[in-house]
Amino acid sequence: MSDVPAVKAALKSQAVETPSWAYGNSGTRFKVFAQPGVPRSPQEKLDDAAQVHAFTGVAPTVALHIPWDTVEDYGALTKYAEERGLKLGAINSNVFQDDDYKLGSVTHPDPAVRRKALGHLLECVDIMDATGSRDLKLWFSDGTNYPGQDDIAARQDRLAEALSAVYERLGEDQRMLLEYKFFEPAFYTTDVPDWGTAYAHCLKLGPRAQVCVDTGHHAPGTNIEFIVALLLRERKLGAFDFNSRFYADDDLMVGAADPFQLFRIMYEVVRGGGLTSGVAFMLDQCHNIEPKIPAIIRSVMNVQEATAKALLVDRDALATAQREGDVLGANAVLMDAYNTDVRPLLAEVREELGIAPDPMAAYRGSGWAARIVAERVGGEQAGWGA
Repeated sequence: MSDVPAVKAALKSQAVETPSWAYGNSGTRFKVFAQPGVPRSPQEKLDDAAQVHAFTGVAPTVALHIPWDTVEDYGALTKYAEERGLKLGAINSNVFQDDDYKLGSVTHPDPAVRRKALGHLLECVDIMDATGSRDLKLWFSDGTNYPGQDDIAARQDRLAEALSAVYERLGEDQRMLLEYKFFEPAFYTTDVPDWGTAYAHCLKLGPRAQVCVDTGHHAPGTNIEFIVALLLRERKLGAFDFNSRFYADDDLMVGAADPFQLFRIMYEVVRGGGLTSGVAFMLDQCHNIEPKIPAIIRSVMNVQEATAKALLVDRDALATAQREGDVLGANAVLMDAYNTDVRPLLAEVREELGIAPDPMAAYRGSGWAARIVAERVGGEQAGWGA
């Protein structure tokens, strides 16, 4: 059996980074449904993030998205976060919403557009310097829609050139996290379509370039835990973007579509040392029809539950069954852990952290939801249109 005190210690030390954009109005490409009380500024996003951390105890950092979270003084924003018990996390670039990027950003055939995109990425590193952020997260919508539209190999050359320039600009304690997505918005070729492409570029760049695995960015049936295990083995897993999807989009709450998959992923993380190796556990979700703060709290709880179950796997019994070729016995060890109700254990962990055992109930009783609806009147709500 697992060492329960050790399991509790691991759960207390786990940190889940929440995304600033999840607190604003966001949704599908078809429609964004505005909600009352949504933040009007990066500071109000941090106010909401502080509530998530207060009720879960394990969400101390907030990822920023530039230019959605642009401010004049990033030092002041950092201090604002610290005053609320938070730190600023990954800086996410945006080279996909400008008209100039219709045919790509860093892989665009026009050198002027490529210079513009690279300038933004380097600006994001400047922001990292000001906020003390460790991670720069890069996602590119670059690709083509039709055969012959552009030179596939040349676009990889352009991508490599841009990544190299950004990598050279990073500080010694900073990392580049390269995300991938196998399609959308490009439908014929995507320039970073899979973990192998991201891994190949990161391998060439060096140790401070690592892969970000977005759990919604895979073809149906993909064995994501295999990817996780391999990247951990190669010391190239830098981060997760946790979310969930039933078909082709990826912005549902993590664990919503397949909680068993999330457990399998977290088991490979635990087995491969990912809980203690600097892997960043980030949410990347949009909450279009559900209340935003409770949805983020629930998402953090879902990650915690999957992690707790993964930590409870009897690894000695599993190894014995595997050595003996006991197929059903090995599977049963995993299933026993997965079928364990870890909610009482997590309630104990939260009480030992000095917070309420039921974060959702505690938030509902806090009055924060009614307060922000009453106070956040006027101004322009944060978010992006569709």
